[in-house]
Amino acid sequence: MGYKVAVIGATGNVGREMLSTLASRDFPATEVIALASERSVGTEISYGEKKVLKVRDLASFDFHGVDIALSSPGAKVSAIHAPRAAAAGCVVIDNTSHFRMDPDVPLVVPEVNPQAIADYRKRNIIANPNCSTIQMVVALKPLHDLATIKRVVVSTYQSVSGAGREGMDELFNQTRAIYVNDPIVREKFTKQIAFNVIPHIDVFLDDGATKEEWKMVVETKKILDPKIAVVATCVRVPVFIGHAEAISIEFERPITADQARDALRAAPGVTVIDHRRDEGYVTPVEVAGDDPVFVSRIREDYTVENGLCLWVVADNLRKGAALNAVQIAETLVQDYLG
Repeated sequence: MGYKVAVIGATGNVGREMLSTLASRDFPATEVIALASERSVGTEISYGEKKVLKVRDLASFDFHGVDIALSSPGAKVSAIHAPRAAAAGCVVIDNTSHFRMDPDVPLVVPEVNPQAIADYRKRNIIANPNCSTIQMVVALKPLHDLATIKRVVVSTYQSVSGAGREGMDELFNQTRAIYVNDPIVREKFTKQIAFNVIPHIDVFLDDGATKEEWKMVVETKKILDPKIAVVATCVRVPVFIGHAEAISIEFERPITADQARDALRAAPGVTVIDHRRDEGYVTPVEVAGDDPVFVSRIREDYTVENGLCLWVVADNLRKGAALNAVQIAETLVQDYLG
């Protein structure tokens, strides 16, 4: 059976990756429609190696007859058009932050909580989690099953592609400006990003955390287990693609590094590269374009009872966004729409 699929926000970083992922995974689509704002109408965009789609106007598009929409146009736009598509009978898999904490909208990582997809019928909307949350919970799930996680302390090292094309352009332009001695121009980020790190992603909240940090806390609880205590520090780094995370975990029961390594190697969506020597770990530049969540630097944390430390890296545009959305769609058609 084939499905009519729309990609909302098709001209953005994630939208383009969604189209590429649909094609590369041979998703059973009879028709794929690229949607974006009026200013992008008529733009040609690739779908796989041989097909080119012409972008259509999201605002005037009629979603009747569309089976699935993969949506990543920004939260404000999604707040308007995702419910409109859902009301027309289309199941919306939304990559923005707008619906994630809605109690009637499932928040899904297929390797972690695929059973939650069944709740899509309440709103006809399924939420894709935050990119940094996705890669973390994929790594945490097999360990939680093994020894039950009590507390997580995570520091992220998030690439500029998480801020869209404007973020990538700003890193490139600032780097070039430094080499040719031009003035540094800041537009997307609050401080210089080239040759720097910025401990500030999204807006600040009253308690001093940023909204990005809050997302990691509440989304992990919704996806994995509400009893897990999480504290996050989210940092933007001068890397184009690929998020990294240093994670310290405290468990209820004893767990060794070897047990953790074996559980992670057996887990879906995880690749373990953990050799205690030079180059025996993974960095963001090596994972760009790859699907798995990579785990390295697995070691016991002797400062707490039953503690482990991990280094977790993934392509934030793929597993952190587009791939996760397509995997949700694959599970949806296999188990619910088929």
